[in-house]
Amino acid sequence: MQRHTLALLVITLAGCQTKPPPAPPATAATGETSIQGTVVGDDRTAMEAATASGSGASTTPLPPADTGGVPLAPNAPDSYTVKKGDTLWGIAKVFLRDPWYWPEIWQVNPQVQNPHLIYPGDTLHLVYVNGRPRLLLQPGMQRGNGARVEPRVRSEPIEGAITTIPYETVAAFMGKPAVLEKEQIRTAPHVLATRDSHVIMSEGNTVYATGFSPPLEVGATYNVMRVGDALRDPDDNRILGYSGIYTGSGRVTRLGDPTTLIMTESARETYPGDKLFAGDVVVPLDFIPSPPKAAVHGRIMAVYDGVTVIGQYEVVIINRGSRAGLAPGNVLAVLSASDPVYDNSAKGFANPTSMVFARKVYLPDERTGTFMVFKTFDQMSYGLIMEAKDIIHVADKVESP
Repeated sequence: MQRHTLALLVITLAGCQTKPPPAPPATAATGETSIQGTVVGDDRTAMEAATASGSGASTTPLPPADTGGVPLAPNAPDSYTVKKGDTLWGIAKVFLRDPWYWPEIWQVNPQVQNPHLIYPGDTLHLVYVNGRPRLLLQPGMQRGNGARVEPRVRSEPIEGAITTIPYETVAAFMGKPAVLEKEQIRTAPHVLATRDSHVIMSEGNTVYATGFSPPLEVGATYNVMRVGDALRDPDDNRILGYSGIYTGSGRVTRLGDPTTLIMTESARETYPGDKLFAGDVVVPLDFIPSPPKAAVHGRIMAVYDGVTVIGQYEVVIINRGSRAGLAPGNVLAVLSASDPVYDNSAKGFANPTSMVFARKVYLPDERTGTFMVFKTFDQMSYGLIMEAKDIIHVADKVESP
């Protein structure tokens, strides 16, 4: 099977070269009988390899002229073997200076079932077709005959395939959302009462709830969330959502109205009116990095867990969503929102240090990181800080890269 797969790849690569052509685009075929190239063969994941080689997001928008308009990483290898723990973002950083160019170089292999999926053990080969870089996939031995389950959208990663961003971080956030949209709150079931009027719930206590939409099954798990403070758009002070405070989780034991749940975890007081959200959440992670289709300008509105200094893989919420054209996988640049300074060169008439006559000057925004959307609402989006080159704060700007 391996020999057959390589033969098919050779057919695909006819007319390709494993090194960039010294002259303008060429299509001359070669007589190679196998894929050549230097494989990254150590135990590092893609992100570790990319970090060590110094590749990553750039603030310079102009790509090299000899790569067909695609900005390759300075030390992009000829090949990379996918490892357990890799993400699509990390692999993209190995080959590209700006990972959101991935769709420009990914070459779908029609002979591979589910060609958009990448598994540990697969090898990606960087080749040049008509002068443009392309990545071709060589299935690993673990695939056997190439048969795999079809892509699934559910609360666990596609079996064996790498995900675009770290699954565990996203699943933890979605299961216990720190931000609730107004429509989510309106349609969610709520706690009606607690047995024996308990307020501090513990494992095994009973909760009665109402407002569930069918179908509802015995054994389904729900997280109990209290609706907290309003979240306002930093630009115009409109309320876009509310903070969510996790109070505990429970499992459905009896259907009806009210529905009976047994608490499996308790973190704080649970009151009548607290909302319930499904614990088995939908987390589709089969998207690919890409820039937004339209220009986006927004701000970081809130951050998960209430941290003040935002770093890599922190979940943040921005004040732009599907209404602004955002979709899962879209990548935005993060820019510092600096306070204005005062030009007091006039020195004032009475006091040389007075700011009465000073001119207010806004300093240029500086790129501090990279943000990727993983879930959108109408006017808000959840996403991860994929890279942080400096301290990132709430109210910092996000915009199209």
